[in-house]
Amino acid sequence: MKNLLYMLMSVLLISCNQKTNDSTTTPIDSNILEVEEITNEFAIVIHGGAGTIKKENMTPELEAQYNEKLTESIKAGHEILANGGSAMDAVEASIRIMEDSPLFNSGKGAVFTHDGINSLDASFMDGTTLNAGAIAGVTTVKNPISLARKVMTDSEHVLLSGAGADSFATSLDDKNIEIVDNKYFYTERRFKSLQRVLEREKAKDEKTVARLEIEDPFVKDSKYGTVGCVALDKNGNIAAGTSTGGMTNKKYGRIGDSPIIGSGTYANNKTCGVSSTGHGEFFIRAQVAYDISALMEYGDRTLEEATEEVIQEKLVDLGGTGGIVALDRLGNISMEFNTAGMYRAMMDDDGKLTVGMYKE
Repeated sequence: MKNLLYMLMSVLLISCNQKTNDSTTTPIDSNILEVEEITNEFAIVIHGGAGTIKKENMTPELEAQYNEKLTESIKAGHEILANGGSAMDAVEASIRIMEDSPLFNSGKGAVFTHDGINSLDASFMDGTTLNAGAIAGVTTVKNPISLARKVMTDSEHVLLSGAGADSFATSLDDKNIEIVDNKYFYTERRFKSLQRVLEREKAKDEKTVARLEIEDPFVKDSKYGTVGCVALDKNGNIAAGTSTGGMTNKKYGRIGDSPIIGSGTYANNKTCGVSSTGHGEFFIRAQVAYDISALMEYGDRTLEEATEEVIQEKLVDLGGTGGIVALDRLGNISMEFNTAGMYRAMMDDDGKLTVGMYKE
């Protein structure tokens, strides 16, 4: 009997030592003995907006441009992570590249408001501390994501808006906060989209509406367009950020979900990081980014289960459309959307790159 007990104890000790020494596992909590397998030591995922993104509406040349810019963006962030850099630096670097491109509805490619100007929103969150920063209605900052990060690190506030946010930007002595004239954001493509949206507003017949949507598919998708990034670094820290020009033809200082912590952006080392893109009003009502984290923390869902439930069920039930990119503390990645497409890319710790645009 004693020999049997010794044998059982030996097996248990060997099993425990194997789990303790296995570099591919990490404790859920210091008070819990259970362990989980790490998928990626570090990883990064980005999006460039969701909507009616269909191959038949895309020329080979434009498709190649999107593929090239998404690849450039995610590789910039991945290089930082691979070299031991922080998730926050990776998120900022990746988003700035998309903000500097006229392809996306953020920064240089921002859409026009009803009044014919470009008004920018962004948010940033650190999953280590749950600290966050955001700006809304900025008109003179070249890279809004960098200003959102500075609100997080250099102010006592979370969300600054309008002239106050622009004023905060000019008070900073930081090379990453470049002040520009609002004319910098002008692109012919976005300005023509505004004219067609205004024309559609006045249209009295379905034929005119259909013609305008054929001439410019973005007319139908005037409520979409955002860029975002989530990263997990080698220290197990998660960061998330989102940047947008908002909705074409927006009025009355409208603010969408992108600068709202818990709607457009959320990060928590205990669970996951999320960046949203879609019809902002619904993402605000559903608190999409935080809800995914909450389902994981309190509902014991996996990242895949939580993102699918929120985007494919809860958001749809409200009438909302769009998508998210997300990354959990074990390095699992989700790119969930309920639209025809979403510009997106991800890279794991092996350097494997995946780029997507359409629903595949």
